[in-house]
Amino acid sequence: MNFRKLGNTGLSVSALGLGCMRFPNDSKGRLDEEYGAKLIRAAIDDGVNYMDTGYPYHGGRSEVILGKALKDGYREKTIVATKCPMGQMSSTADFDRVLQIQLDRLDLPSVDSYMFHGLERSSFDNKVVKYGLLDKMEEARANGKIKYIGFSFHDSYDSFMHIIDSYDWDFAQVQMNYIDIEYQATLKGVKEAGERGIGIIAMEPLLGGKLANLSQAAANLIDPAKSAVEWALDFLWNLPEMSIVLSGMSSFEQLQQNIIYASRSDIGMLSEENIEMLMKVRNVYNGLLLAPCTRCKYCMPCPAGIDIPRALKAYNSTATGTFDEALAYYNRQVPVGASECLNCKHCEEECPQHIKVSELMAEISEIFRR
Repeated sequence: MNFRKLGNTGLSVSALGLGCMRFPNDSKGRLDEEYGAKLIRAAIDDGVNYMDTGYPYHGGRSEVILGKALKDGYREKTIVATKCPMGQMSSTADFDRVLQIQLDRLDLPSVDSYMFHGLERSSFDNKVVKYGLLDKMEEARANGKIKYIGFSFHDSYDSFMHIIDSYDWDFAQVQMNYIDIEYQATLKGVKEAGERGIGIIAMEPLLGGKLANLSQAAANLIDPAKSAVEWALDFLWNLPEMSIVLSGMSSFEQLQQNIIYASRSDIGMLSEENIEMLMKVRNVYNGLLLAPCTRCKYCMPCPAGIDIPRALKAYNSTATGTFDEALAYYNRQVPVGASECLNCKHCEEECPQHIKVSELMAEISEIFRR
């Protein structure tokens, strides 16, 4: 494993981090907690020392699984990160209540990295500032419950700069990949934060798996010397500001592959020709993309029972494949059709990609006729 510095914290972190939000289900369709715990331990055994979880992941079970996996000496080998859920913050007192729930789930007296989850300009101004939650973070650090303070982010560049100008952050977790260089925090924002000594952690390096399964037109541009996955990860590891690339690995095969890729990673590893190739792939990808869904499932459950991520996947498939294939997938995987959308916009309030889901459901119902 290759290691890097997490900004100015002094922490030495593995170039690859494990995101604990995509553990698989068992044969009965239930979350396979034992498999998830074994996957975590295997990652630690192979040198991954940064574990990222969150309050809502797997309905709260992700933190429990991680806590169980860290028994028997594994805690001492890891940097544990979890997130303060902004949706649960309705008062100053909510901070202590929720943090204690998380520590109880993890069965730990403290965590290393604690961040405001999915921070946007509105939640920063109307919750973090209004309720004095940065003071609560400082208080929790003074009491030994957390060590490093940061935030994960899904908003615009201007909002990102507003937030990093407002506090001396230890780290920021941003959505970044070679497609999103001008989206959300942007590559420009990453570089500015890095210059300030803020550790940068990349999430969605494969854009919810899309960069691992490119359209044929995009895949034809990829140099076969490496897989599409390795090229995508290398784009991030190439950046001097990048501390950790998180991957929500759900199988031992994915873990083993990513460990190999991380072992070959280095700052400045890509040539100008490599970057140019990825920008050509980006142009093709953006020309085909209809809805930027990463299948994070924050929009679920839908009050109407629609499987929103799968409906959007079928919609995107009309551009990247044949209509018949898209229709067959939709009919098989989306039993409650998009026409049942209640237009309640609950999903839009939760979507970190700011997708206008209700508008798309109307379009999808017309395309697939239900």
